[in-house]
Amino acid sequence: MPVPDHDADEKIVWQGKYITAKTRGRWEYVGRPRNIRAAVILAVDEDDHVLLVEQYRVPLGRPCIELPAGLIGDEADFEGEDPLVAAGRELVEETGYRADVLEDLGTFWSSPGMVSESFTLVRASQLAKVGEGGGVGGENITVHRVALSDIAAFTAAKRADGCGIDVRVLLLLGQGILAGE
Repeated sequence: MPVPDHDADEKIVWQGKYITAKTRGRWEYVGRPRNIRAAVILAVDEDDHVLLVEQYRVPLGRPCIELPAGLIGDEADFEGEDPLVAAGRELVEETGYRADVLEDLGTFWSSPGMVSESFTLVRASQLAKVGEGGGVGGENITVHRVALSDIAAFTAAKRADGCGIDVRVLLLLGQGILAGE
């Protein structure tokens, strides 16, 4: 069965520094210029606590609870950067923790009907606190170290406080959801 528009020419409608709006046939979607990707970090310490970040997100108009993450190769200094190197750098910048072990868990797409951007999911372990975190350049990131056993309650409380919850937090809620909790 043929896929409509799969072979239509891709056209750039608008391009900014970090976002490119495109069309392909009847499809409208966004992506990253220069095929910039992201690294998303699942950082769990030896005490079964996960590191989450809270950051105001303008598109949502509210703070959002997320796994630490960052762009790969978005700056000239980082062009051609390996996803694991980017993940290690972003983990320290955002959370103040360094990981001795970084493991590539694969490439994923978060909203493939609307966004062409992919991300590499990285598991970080053997964590050591090396700084305050909080991000760079006015990101104003709040770091949360949450027991895995408390993730559902933490997420519910943050949602009740008006925070958005990034879809990747489902990684942490998945078993409870499947169990009907």
